[in-house]
Amino acid sequence: MGLLFFFLLAGFFFRAPFVGCSRSLPQSPQPTTVLDVAEALEKTKNVLSFDPTKKLAFSPLHQSLSASSSSSLSLQIHSRVSIDKSSHLDYKSLTLSRLERDSARVSSLTTRLDLAVNAISRSEFRAEDLESPIVSGSSQGSGEYFSRVGIGKPPNQVYVVLDTGSDVNWVQCAPCVDCYQQADPIFEPASSSSYSPLTCETPQCKYLDNSECRNDGTCLYEVSYGDGSSSFGDFVTETITLGSDSVDNVAIGCGHSNEGLFIGAGGLLGLGGGALSFSSQVNASSFSYCLVDRDSDSASTLEFDSALPPNAITAPLLRNHQLDTFYYLGLTGISVSGELLPITESAFRMDESGNGGIIIDSGTAVTRLQSDTYNVLRDAFVKGTKNLLSTDSVSLFDTCYDLSRRSSVDVPTVSFHFPDGKVLPLPAKNYLIPVDSAGTFCFAFAPTSSSLAIIGNVQQQGTRVGFDLVYVFHLGEKGTFTVLDEGYRRGPISFSIILKRFSVLMGRDWASGDVIN
Repeated sequence: MGLLFFFLLAGFFFRAPFVGCSRSLPQSPQPTTVLDVAEALEKTKNVLSFDPTKKLAFSPLHQSLSASSSSSLSLQIHSRVSIDKSSHLDYKSLTLSRLERDSARVSSLTTRLDLAVNAISRSEFRAEDLESPIVSGSSQGSGEYFSRVGIGKPPNQVYVVLDTGSDVNWVQCAPCVDCYQQADPIFEPASSSSYSPLTCETPQCKYLDNSECRNDGTCLYEVSYGDGSSSFGDFVTETITLGSDSVDNVAIGCGHSNEGLFIGAGGLLGLGGGALSFSSQVNASSFSYCLVDRDSDSASTLEFDSALPPNAITAPLLRNHQLDTFYYLGLTGISVSGELLPITESAFRMDESGNGGIIIDSGTAVTRLQSDTYNVLRDAFVKGTKNLLSTDSVSLFDTCYDLSRRSSVDVPTVSFHFPDGKVLPLPAKNYLIPVDSAGTFCFAFAPTSSSLAIIGNVQQQGTRVGFDLVYVFHLGEKGTFTVLDEGYRRGPISFSIILKRFSVLMGRDWASGDVIN
């Protein structure tokens, strides 16, 4: 039968006066790329002084949408440093904290995949049997990008973590049995005219991995994390307001008992491929995001149903039949300095059991590659940087340089390769990053012992990544594609869809601006 997939669309574009998520691509990747060392170091000195108390105004409601319809929606994305005052005294301490959170995030994703591949059922699963998170790494504060949304009618403003590795949306709710500190007031369900509990017989409740029933027949949800963090409460439908638009009847968790280090965010907006994700519930034909530099306090956008670019860099992303949340990317190779590395395509390919493959994830920071693949990439990069002064490794980074006496350097260009000769060159600042303010820069890829590889958000920064959710493809013999149904839509959370999830593409030169300074 083969695998079924859709496409993800990741894109670049250029439009003045926006700068943070805009860049133009050369007709063909150059062998070297310039890294602005001075600019990067200046950001490391400024990031610790950002003032997150300057809240953005919340736009009034102009129109209301139903979760069963689809219309263009947009909201701002903020980096972690722009909403949470850093407690770190120096940039190296901040870096080490980020990398610790990132390791927890990666562990959470690989553990969830292991559960799915090994066919551990909901009834067999016990949270205490695991040491790693089930759903996401946000319990470690690993959310790096946030949006401000309104919950209920009238809308209560709250920051939520944006997570393509999760499906269940949830917020903290009063009355609190146990709630962590967040930047905004806890949501009061009693103050909302649109709050409506779901019963245990509803398809939304049945799609939860972990659910229980109250005596009155209403649904309880639980998302658990291996470090002891969790969110537990009522599973309900509510109105979600994004900027000037609102969406009614979105299934979300109303958490009355929540534990963890969620650093000011009031909950999570799931953007995964599962039926309960926000993108699935609003029946979006596409969504896209642009991630600004993590050391920037600028904002960019998350957009639903915006126009897809005709000249996108496209690459198929496979659906994992064992787990519909993750977005698997059809990567065929990696090059350094224009030379394709001796890595077989099978290194990036998912096998029939659901193991292996490479996903693209908004919550993971540093791209992880299987150890053999990483070693080939690192060695090629080191070969092209013999003119740079090497220095000691830092945390999970084993390839670092002392650039304290340089204002800029030429480094080998690293590019991702996709089917049909499509090439995505990365900016130097997306793979050679500062780890302190003294001039230490490290190669921002890391090895993993897991079969799952991950393209992280450091490599995605400054690039609009979009997901086209309309087209369905069948993987035929010898890797050929056949369109099965050009009009296929997942539907408004009907939960009766045979083709549950999909794949993805990548693109460039989008015709809309992103960064709001």
